[in-house]
Amino acid sequence: MKYRRIIVWFRNDLRIHDNVTLSMACEKAEEVIPVYCFDPRHFGEIDLGMEKMGNLRAKFLKESVSELRQNLQKLGADLVVLHGFPEKEIPNLAVSLQAEAIFFSEEVTDEEKQVDDALESTAWKKGIKTRSFWQHTLFHIEDLPFPIGQTPEVFTQFRKECEKFCKVRLHASTPNSINFPKIEIEKGQIPALSEFGLKEPEDTGRGVLMFKGGEQEGLRRLQTYFWNLDCLKDYKNTRNGLLGANYSSKFSPWLALGCLSPRQIYWEVKRYEKERVKNDSTYWLVFELIWRDYFRFIAKKHGNKIFQLKGIKPFADRWRRDESLFWKWANGHTGIPFVDANMRELNSTGFMSNRGRQNVASFLVNDLGIDWRWGAAYFESKLIDYDVCSNWCNWMYVAGVGNDPRENRYFNILKQGSNHDKKGDYVRHWIPELGKVPGFDIHRPFELNTSELKRYGVSLGGNYPHPIVSMKVFT
Repeated sequence: MKYRRIIVWFRNDLRIHDNVTLSMACEKAEEVIPVYCFDPRHFGEIDLGMEKMGNLRAKFLKESVSELRQNLQKLGADLVVLHGFPEKEIPNLAVSLQAEAIFFSEEVTDEEKQVDDALESTAWKKGIKTRSFWQHTLFHIEDLPFPIGQTPEVFTQFRKECEKFCKVRLHASTPNSINFPKIEIEKGQIPALSEFGLKEPEDTGRGVLMFKGGEQEGLRRLQTYFWNLDCLKDYKNTRNGLLGANYSSKFSPWLALGCLSPRQIYWEVKRYEKERVKNDSTYWLVFELIWRDYFRFIAKKHGNKIFQLKGIKPFADRWRRDESLFWKWANGHTGIPFVDANMRELNSTGFMSNRGRQNVASFLVNDLGIDWRWGAAYFESKLIDYDVCSNWCNWMYVAGVGNDPRENRYFNILKQGSNHDKKGDYVRHWIPELGKVPGFDIHRPFELNTSELKRYGVSLGGNYPHPIVSMKVFT
């Protein structure tokens, strides 16, 4: 069926390349109207006065939407920017512009699905068709070797079955041009952060990478990491690093908003394997993309359980809800340098290494016993690569209420510091008040005597806090 006019509602798919929704609309319609809607529910305060979307996330989103508009303009189209509830604003726009259908990407979690259902209901009442497309994962949902309800509860089983029975589909075609209606359309403005009650972030100059939102930025990072710097061949060996731009791919912020397609990365890995080298590192990057898939399918399988205290387990443990301790963790004032350094990096840049995330999450739930959902909500607010499925399922995993086959997974912070920051360079970078403490001692200033602390310019309880818990000794 050929439509005269289709609205393409962009969500977490802010790209032109490998965009099934856009590609299908261009194929099915004479005219295409791309739309993005800033939903006020994505902003504002949530539990404990946290912002649902902090300024670093919002800035990255704003940059990504802005670049999407520019890329659409290069194809002869434009981006209509709306403000309000998508389930209301987009059908109203469709009526005013006489669009016959609304195409959009399918989401899996409750808040998004409620919006989808409401939009489809409103559109149907107005005589407008809707169609959603699956495109956030490496493996397409229709290609899985099992129904969603039978998704394995252990990642290894999921991975092995998918690797054996699934093939990654080729990219969706990128349109050479888009036939945008030659009528008067109010395009709308991309809002300033202040319109959401947010301040412009300050650049401290300490971040590992200058993260900027947008499809071209994501593709540029892919080109730089794989081809210009040839880092992929060493990815498995360096991925647990903490300092520097290239110990890991850093693709996650662009993946989270769909500025980069996982399939685009996959097929670029395959090209790299043909033209450069095929080894454990090239496999491991795809392995990480499969983890990302897994959590999205788990979220679809378990629904709202991933946001509940007991997770996907049958019984809920007891958790503390000590706001004072929580904010010491959140602000990087625990007195445990490895934890504090990672939290300060997050608060300053919106990014944290995978190794850091595991450690600070373990510290919150295992050492402090704090409700894991508070940590997940804080990450939601701060991370520029926030992905609802990966974030909440990873927190369930660390908290022991998710898909971890091991019980009571615990990260000994001092041992982790010894393994991954033995000379203390990472802590020194983010906690300059400890900068004069030499070597590994920077991870345990609470074990230094008074004269040593004075020599290094450290005052526990003064310019650096006393530890809020006693750290376990490791051997």
